[in-house]
Order: sequence, then C-alpha cells, then structure tokens
Amino acid sequence: MSDKQANLNGAYYGPSIPPTKDYHRPGRGGGPIGCCCSCIFGLVFKLIFTAVVFMGLAFLVFWLIVRPTRVKFHVTDATLTQFNFSTDSNLHYNLALNLTIRNPNKKIGVYYDRIEARALYEGQRFSTVTLTPFYQGHKTTNVLNPVFQGQQLIVGSNLLEEFNQQKSAGVYEIEMKLYLRIRFKLGRIKTGKFKPRIECDLKVPLNQNGNSVGTFQTEKCSIDYFN
Repeated sequence: MSDKQANLNGAYYGPSIPPTKDYHRPGRGGGPIGCCCSCIFGLVFKLIFTAVVFMGLAFLVFWLIVRPTRVKFHVTDATLTQFNFSTDSNLHYNLALNLTIRNPNKKIGVYYDRIEARALYEGQRFSTVTLTPFYQGHKTTNVLNPVFQGQQLIVGSNLLEEFNQQKSAGVYEIEMKLYLRIRFKLGRIKTGKFKPRIECDLKVPLNQNGNSVGTFQTEKCSIDYFN
C-alpha cells in the first residue's frame, strides 16, 4: 500500500495540460509601414529646417553686403494760393508742392515706373496728378513738383465746420498720397514690381497776395510697402 502511495506522489497520471500560448499585441505605429512613415516625416522636417537655415544665412549675407535702407520722402515746401468753397459745395484750390526723394543706398537704384499723386481734404480726394517716371541712382536726391489746381465737388456732414475752423486759423490740413509702381536695381539684377503707398500729412498756410499767417514746415512722409 505504501509503494502505491509513493508512485502516486512521484508522477501525474491525469489528463494532459495544453501548452501555454504567448499572445503579442502589436503597438501603435508598429510594423514596416509605421517605420517608413516616421522616416519620411523625419526627412521632410530635415529638408525644411535646412532650407530655412540656408535662406536665413543668404539673407544675412545679402544684408551685410548691400545694407539696404528705405528711401526717404519729404515735402519741403508748399504754396497754397487758393482754397475756398463756393455756394454749390465746390472746392476751388491751387496747391504747389516740393517733394524730395532721397535714395541713401550705395548699391541699389530705383525705377519709378508710375507716380500718381493725390490730394485729399478731410479724407476726400479733390485732385490727382500723374508725374513723369524716372530712374534714381545710388545716393541721389530728386525733387518733384506736383501742382494741384482746379475745382472739385466735396460734401460731408462736418466738412464745412472743419473748414471754417481752419479758415479762421489760416492753416489747412491737407493730405497728399503717392501711389507708386517701382522696381529695384542691384548691379544688373532688376526686381519685380512693388506698389508702395506714401502718405504725407501737411499743414499748409494760405498765401494771399504774398501774405500768410506762417511758414510751411518740412514734413516727413510715411511709407507702406504692403498696402
């Protein structure tokens, strides 16, 4: 009896136990497709980064060599000999300006292909003149002489009130805007066309028979290359 018990304790005589199976759950992005996508994204990122760095270095080298500076616009003189409203709301005007354009660049020239000058009063345009195109060389100053003369119907709710106040002071607030079409020249290279807008806020004393309440003060104009 003891021998049987010993044999039973030393071995297992029951039904066979199936082998344990190992289950593998693939992770996200696993496999050759995920690996390939990661490689592509990494390559694209490196190419973009390299292009940005290269463009930045090229711009820095260009700036160090050329040192581009904005062209400067000033209205140095203004003569207003007529500026009054008739009973039918027509503005009669005679305004002559001296506009200086300074190109301070040593290596960049400017082609002024189109120059349109507009005169405005209280935000309303009353005259437009087109000036002669020209080329401006390095470190040169050119003087333009736009003249606005004629009459124009202008209406507005507060227009006459503002006009009478300025008439009492003898100084009128007139705005001149330049709409340009220009190209830059660097050596033999010419750029495409740009359309900057120049704005000049002027305070012009009325000059009648050689008499005025004051003298015109030079005004610096603002430049907007991306209007």
